[in-house]
Amino acid sequence: MDQARSFVAVAEELHFGRAAERLNMTQPPLSRQIQKLERSVGVELLERDNRKVSLTAAGHAFLIDARRLVISAERAPLNARRIASGQFGELRIGFTAASGFSLLGPLLSEISTRLPNVHLELFEMVTGEQITALQDGDIDLGLARPPFDEKTFESQMLFSESLYVAVPTGHRLDLLPRELMVEDLAGEPLIMHSATKARYFYDLVVREIDIEHQNVVHSVSQILTMITLVAAGRGIAFVPESAKLLGVDGVSYHRLEDTTPDAVELHAIWNRDYKNPALTKLVQIVRDSMQA
Repeated sequence: MDQARSFVAVAEELHFGRAAERLNMTQPPLSRQIQKLERSVGVELLERDNRKVSLTAAGHAFLIDARRLVISAERAPLNARRIASGQFGELRIGFTAASGFSLLGPLLSEISTRLPNVHLELFEMVTGEQITALQDGDIDLGLARPPFDEKTFESQMLFSESLYVAVPTGHRLDLLPRELMVEDLAGEPLIMHSATKARYFYDLVVREIDIEHQNVVHSVSQILTMITLVAAGRGIAFVPESAKLLGVDGVSYHRLEDTTPDAVELHAIWNRDYKNPALTKLVQIVRDSMQA
């Protein structure tokens, strides 16, 4: 590194005396540095005589890389300090599809504002996949549904919302002049959550509603798929209130009067023994957002 810095000074000054003064050293050791560099590279980088110093063709080419090397070396300690403080680095965030259209956008905007030099990678995953990815170190933070092991993960509940029933616009349930009751749904074809791939919503729905399983016509894992099937007239579906944000035409949303308010929860979760300094900053952003 000292040889590269010495070469850059001589190449820019084209004078050993001025270059030595710039580097706060005497001329003889500077000359020896350049000679060692040329022997190491294997070509002559400078042409010198008693009157002037000039760059060879190889010297011109070498100067470009030498400048980059010197700049990188000067930046390296600062970058290391920034990474250690969480200002630089990488964050990998897992999210459920439903969180993607309700919370993810505002969170990413806040991260970009407060951590502009942190690179973000996003992974759409159901909660079970996020938990596995957190355990394997493949993501740093998940936007997921409970339950999860509180001994392994720290968490922050981000928001809760109510369960709604999505029905085709103009359907008899859509035309009732009152809030819907579970008993109103009797006999309706149901678009249900998958018991394996959408376990959180499946368990929530069967806990809140006495499902007529013989009426289930489709079992799917994604909220958007459910809403699309409702719009096609295939049945009715139980979805979080934020599904309204999808803006799918031909679908109306109704609160079920006899279900638990704010039963649908979304949490940020992360490993208690995490090592990524940028995650410390992200956790603070998440917690600040709950106090705003």
